[in-house]
Amino acid sequence: MEIILIIPLLVSFLATLFIMPKWIGKAKTIGLVWEDMNKFERKKETAGSGGLVVMMGFILGVLFYIFIQTFYFRTATNLNEVLSLEIKLFALTTSLLILGSVGLIDDLLGWWHGGLSKRFRLIMFIFATVPLIVINAGSSNISIPFFDGIDLGLLYVLVVIPLGIAGAASSFNFLAGFNGLEAGQGIIIISALSFVTYFAGNSWLALMGLCMVFSLLAFLYFNKFPAKIFPGDSLTYPVGGMIAIMAILGDMEKIAVFFFIPYILEVTLKTRGKLKMHSFGKPNKDNTLEMPYDKIYGLEHLSIWALKKIKKDGKVYEKDVVHLIWGLQILIVLLGLILFSGGILA
Repeated sequence: MEIILIIPLLVSFLATLFIMPKWIGKAKTIGLVWEDMNKFERKKETAGSGGLVVMMGFILGVLFYIFIQTFYFRTATNLNEVLSLEIKLFALTTSLLILGSVGLIDDLLGWWHGGLSKRFRLIMFIFATVPLIVINAGSSNISIPFFDGIDLGLLYVLVVIPLGIAGAASSFNFLAGFNGLEAGQGIIIISALSFVTYFAGNSWLALMGLCMVFSLLAFLYFNKFPAKIFPGDSLTYPVGGMIAIMAILGDMEKIAVFFFIPYILEVTLKTRGKLKMHSFGKPNKDNTLEMPYDKIYGLEHLSIWALKKIKKDGKVYEKDVVHLIWGLQILIVLLGLILFSGGILA
C-alpha cells in the first residue's frame, strides 16, 4: 500500500472531526436531543444521530479512494480490475447508506415511541442487501461452523447475504446505550477485520474498514464519557452492516462470527426478556449504577453485576462498564487471531 492511500483515512477522520461540532449545534437547534439514561439527572440535552456525520466522513474517504484509484493507479492494463473494484465499492457504500437512512428514520421517530416496526425495519434491512446481491458478492463456498466447505450456490446470494447483513445490523444495535460503547466496539471489531483482510491480500477492503475506523475515532472524541452526542441507530445499523459486508467481501465469515461472540451473547440474554428489557443501568444520585432488573438481560447488566463483586467499594460507573465490555471484545479478537492464524479453527 502506497503512502498516498493515507489520504482517504485522513479525510474520513478530519471530515468527521470538524463537521461533528456543527451537527451537535444544529441537532440542539432543531430539538434532536435525547436523555442520557445512565445519569441521575436525565436532562434531555444531548444531541442525537451522530452516525449521520460518521457516515459522511466514511463516504468522503471512500470517494477519495476511488478518485485515487481512477486517476492515479489506473493504467491501460488494469482498467478492468479498477472498474471491478469500483463496482464493489459502490455496492458497499450504497448498502451502508440505505442502512444509515433506516437508522436515521428510526432516530427521528424516537426509540421511546417504538421507532419503525420490526417488520418494516427487517424489510428495509433486506432491501439494503440488494446492491451486494446484484453484483454476486462474496463466495458461495461458505466458511462457517458446521457448514464449512459447502457450496450454497444461489442460496448464498439470496439467503446468506440478506440474513448476515440484517442480523449483524440489528444485533449490533443491542449492545448499546453507554457513552462511547458502540463507537469503541466498532473500532475494535472493524480494525481486527481490516488486519485480517490486509494479510489475506484484500488491501482495498482493509482500507475501507480503516476509513470507517478513522471516522469512528473522530466520533468517539465527542461520544466518550460524558457524551456530547449520541450515535443513534444511524450509526449502529451501518457499522453492524459494515462488519457483515467485510466478512462477505473478504470471504472470512468464520472469524467474523467469532469476533461477534459478545453480540451473540447479548442477543441470547436479551431474548430472556423477550427483547423488551433496556440495556441501561439504574443510576444513583452520585451517578453510580445499580442493576436495573432482578435478572441479567444483557452484557451491560452482567458487567454491572460483575464489577460490583470485583470492586472493593462496590461502586460501578458508566465508564467501568464500557471499559469492561471493550476489554472482553479485545480479548475475543486476540483469541480469534491466535486460533485462526494457528490453524486451530481455520
